[in-house]
Amino acid sequence: MSTRFLTVFILAHVWLLIATTSIAQVVLDTSGDAVEDDEEYFIRPAITGNGGGPTLITGNAPCPLQVGLVNTDLANGLPVVFRPFVRRHDEDDVLLDRDLKVSFVASSSCAQSTEWRVGEKDATSGRRLIVTGRDDSTPGSYGNFFRIVPTQTIGIYNIQWCPAEVCSSCKFECGTVGVIRENGKILLALDGGALPVVFQKE
Repeated sequence: MSTRFLTVFILAHVWLLIATTSIAQVVLDTSGDAVEDDEEYFIRPAITGNGGGPTLITGNAPCPLQVGLVNTDLANGLPVVFRPFVRRHDEDDVLLDRDLKVSFVASSSCAQSTEWRVGEKDATSGRRLIVTGRDDSTPGSYGNFFRIVPTQTIGIYNIQWCPAEVCSSCKFECGTVGVIRENGKILLALDGGALPVVFQKE
């Protein structure tokens, strides 16, 4: 094998490894394209029978609004945007296992942000609900940061709360977003079974 051929062979494999690694780190939408920050997407359950996309739901108190799913599978719900905790100036792709904020592109009847955050425990199930509004309880606003993690199927993901980038020295009771069905509502909450999702560009 000539030196030139060996060099080309090695470079080709290095390029393939870099390209494969880069693709593996990027969140993909339902068209197979990279999900981009500040672009609008619908989050859809990957398995039918779980309801439609996320939307704002009134809970026991008028505010904060809870995050839940539309009751019918056919409804998209409200679009969201993703804003990474760390954004590289030359990169707008949303990456796996990185802290980010999820915000509805919608107005709220409450005088607060439509960012997702971890709320109080549900009185019935004991699970932590996902609500909207900024987390002002701590300097780092840890409750507002989620991350998208892969499943065993390409293009299908789970959403977790575990803001390790925001505070690497903190010890969090991490959890994966799933659903609770209560009083005809489908609410998003941590600490139970996971809800696999896909991302559909608006």
